[in-house]
Amino acid sequence: MEKGRTVSNPDSSPQRHLIALGRWFERQKRVLPWRDAPAPYRVWVSEIMLQQTQVVTVVPYFEKFMASFPTVQALAAASEEDVMKHWAGLGYYSRARNLHRAANQIVAERGGEFPSDREGWESIPGVGPYTAGAILSIAYGKAEAILDGNVERVVSRFRAVTRAGGDSFYKQRLWRLAALGVREAARAGVSPSVFNQALMELGATVCTPRA
Repeated sequence: MEKGRTVSNPDSSPQRHLIALGRWFERQKRVLPWRDAPAPYRVWVSEIMLQQTQVVTVVPYFEKFMASFPTVQALAAASEEDVMKHWAGLGYYSRARNLHRAANQIVAERGGEFPSDREGWESIPGVGPYTAGAILSIAYGKAEAILDGNVERVVSRFRAVTRAGGDSFYKQRLWRLAALGVREAARAGVSPSVFNQALMELGATVCTPRA
């Protein structure tokens, strides 16, 4: 090797950990209906349903919802009453109202085309920083960070981040680390979709609150 020249080793840390995480996810990921065809509409609806709701509860609701409203145009054309009937029992009903209102906005103002950047998604009713990052990374393959309860737990434990500096500093640091992680993963050959879903999966199934 030429003196003074460094060569990137894909098996070196931290790339080794990122690649291992991606491989773990591909082997161990749960079979979920929204993962079959991660188009923006399906990812968006699933992420809204998953807010403060367990996966096992969401699955049948998602399948029924997709059967009745397979496109954003179909959702926009539906009555609010019909949408609420499909949501009955899932709770947090403002999510359904925001979803219906957002569908109408996307169809009326964007001709049914979804935003392709974070600013655009965060302008959609009911979509915050986490949901925007999830949609952009999973449906578009963009290196956008996510931070929900599961990811927060994984990142804070792995990087030994405490709340010593206060909640605001704690959250800001975790967002920075999550953003750094998804970019580093992409450079290591792990897609943003796989990396972010792997963090979520790890937090939900292995790195649980009491584990």
